[in-house]
Amino acid sequence: MADIKAPPVSDGPLPDKETGAPTPQDGGVVAVEAKHASDKEHQMSLLQAIKLYPKAIGWSVLVSSTIIMEGYDLALLGNLYASPAFNKKFGQFDATAGKYVVSAGWQSGLSNGARAGEIFGLIFAGWTSDRFGYKMTTIGSLIMMICFIFVLFFAPNVQVLVVGEVLCGIPWGAFQSVTAAYASEVAPIALRVYLTTFINMCWVIGQFFAVAVNKGSVGRDDDYAYRIPFAVQWVWPVPILAAIIFAPESPWWYVRHGRRDDAKKSLLRLTSRNQPGFDADETIAMMEHTNELEKSMKEGVRFRDCFSGIDLRRTEIVVGIWLVQTLGGQNLMGYFAYFLTQAGMDPSNSFTLSLCQYALGIIGTAGSWFLMARVGRRRIHFGGLCAQLTLLIIVGCLSFGTTKASVWAIGATLIVFTFVYDFTVGPVTYSLVSELSSTRLKAKTIVLARAAYNASNIFVNVMTNYQLSSTAWNWGARTAFFWAGSCLLSAIWVFFRLPEPKGRTYAELDLLFERRVPARKFAKTKIDPFAQSGEKRMSGETVEHVEK
Repeated sequence: MADIKAPPVSDGPLPDKETGAPTPQDGGVVAVEAKHASDKEHQMSLLQAIKLYPKAIGWSVLVSSTIIMEGYDLALLGNLYASPAFNKKFGQFDATAGKYVVSAGWQSGLSNGARAGEIFGLIFAGWTSDRFGYKMTTIGSLIMMICFIFVLFFAPNVQVLVVGEVLCGIPWGAFQSVTAAYASEVAPIALRVYLTTFINMCWVIGQFFAVAVNKGSVGRDDDYAYRIPFAVQWVWPVPILAAIIFAPESPWWYVRHGRRDDAKKSLLRLTSRNQPGFDADETIAMMEHTNELEKSMKEGVRFRDCFSGIDLRRTEIVVGIWLVQTLGGQNLMGYFAYFLTQAGMDPSNSFTLSLCQYALGIIGTAGSWFLMARVGRRRIHFGGLCAQLTLLIIVGCLSFGTTKASVWAIGATLIVFTFVYDFTVGPVTYSLVSELSSTRLKAKTIVLARAAYNASNIFVNVMTNYQLSSTAWNWGARTAFFWAGSCLLSAIWVFFRLPEPKGRTYAELDLLFERRVPARKFAKTKIDPFAQSGEKRMSGETVEHVEK
């Protein structure tokens, strides 16, 4: 078992690598305080963490709830394609099918318009979150969201609807960046996995509401059959905005900007008072120590720094994790109702099954919390992909059936697929991306990864729309075979490249990456991020040397 130690911490102040000025907060005394705080985090039980950080849980849940809006709209579009009134307004008559349909090209335009807007929003959030903080970025995005929903609600044609999707995608992209970073920074190790995976829960909740609203309005034959679902989006941003004005900023953000006093005030707002064993100064010292450790390993906090040194590997892993989300066949879940109607199921029944699908998704995400408390993230992710691969092959095989029973069997299998995804790959992804990026480059790494995710979704949406549309390739359930292939490639990448961050502090993960520990050895490698003064720095030694 490898034993890795951090570079020694001097007894005096360390110079700031960016300015050259001394950093009085990070000396020998602070290193001792940081070690105390780190030891306490490792020993902290879930119940102790809940008692100490109840306010952090509440604020993180509030910020993460912004994702409900994105999950709602993206699921809404896929389900609106099964609405006769929506197709009549924004589609054209298909003589072969004998009904109005939105062409595959415009379906791709609508779905990819939102994705393109999200990429702009991610870039916007990557800059503003570092400069102004997560709180102000979220507030500005919520205001934009309230304004842009008007475009969707009053869209007179499909062209304007695409513009509305692009505009709404901007704040959605910002939410994607902020939620994971904020949730991972306001909580200790014991809570981190629950708060980051709750983001997936919000996504599924949004999808559930989209189907429920669609089911309630699908029977209408006027414009409100689709306008009501669009108008429901105003329900989320107004109350969230009213509450988030009072939210504390991440203490890690203050530490990165050298504002120690503000970091302490923020930490005290996130924790309960008079808790035995808790010392705010020690916790801030741990953040400062981690920040200085990362600065000693690399220079800069710009986007290009994500592609240099040890951060290149971290960026590749985080980007890859989110690409796997698009390439594992998950896109079929968003088209569930449309998928079933194309297979011959009645629209009302398809919406009913969709409700069951997302209800199981919520249950699956909650169940994943118990799973991740006992099993490593890497094992969960790889096992989930293998299960998804099996289910996709089953769906593809069922496509050769010609009876109604085969259609219902496809629906049942996709429901199981949703449960498996939300029990494994879906929630654990949010935990992994927030843990495996460095704290100084977290926001920018998540921006790059999520931008790659959205860019890949453009390809995925185009492919899926053409695969399923009766006016294009009309593959039907055979589409599952294609995504089974990409799911297999994803599982192979995860096996060789995804490390295990379970139970590690950010400083420990920094050292594991700096020493280039192989992904499959992360869980078994011993590290010491608080090496005392005078101990030998292992700058010239490789991991293989350490293991010998």
